[in-house]
Amino acid sequence: MDRALSSPSILYLHGFTSGPQSRKVQALAARMAERGLADRLVCPQLPASPAAAIALADAILAQKLGAGETVTLVGSSLGGYYATWLAEKHGLKAVLVNPAVVAAIELERYLGPQSWLYSGEPFEFTRRHIEELRALEVPHLADPARYWLLVEEGDETLDYRQAVRHYAGARQTVLPGGDHSFTRWDDHLDRILAFAGQLPDRP
Repeated sequence: MDRALSSPSILYLHGFTSGPQSRKVQALAARMAERGLADRLVCPQLPASPAAAIALADAILAQKLGAGETVTLVGSSLGGYYATWLAEKHGLKAVLVNPAVVAAIELERYLGPQSWLYSGEPFEFTRRHIEELRALEVPHLADPARYWLLVEEGDETLDYRQAVRHYAGARQTVLPGGDHSFTRWDDHLDRILAFAGQLPDRP
């Protein structure tokens, strides 16, 4: 069978003001390259507008799913919020890393001028963006078994307990200490690849 039609992919959705240059993305890309899977990862720079970010991710999914690929979503922080909406829409598996659960509320404090972390390019986070976030809220999961939640209790930005409650019934890895960056990321890379069907699933 043609590899392009059979091999699973990962679509990584980064967090608020972050981008493909983030440490988590780069670590995952390096591990996938070591395993000969470099072409199985996609991580676009998401627009500031949540509606535009979802439209971009949806277009990538449409292309991949239309070509017969299996896609697993990996979302960090705000990217986890986006990944949940997309996973529900398309029936996909998703790995959520210290995800935002009620992003419209959690991002209220960031209204106003912002800048992208890696490019320094400025943008304005507006009330319209908050309303776009509200439209993407997922109150209940159709199938929690499709999700894997990774949180650290020391997250200084989001309350990890909200995610634990919201993703009840999902596979959950709740670790003491740490911070919003998820400090044990590298320890879980191979397990993430196994969850995405890219490596054999081992205990």
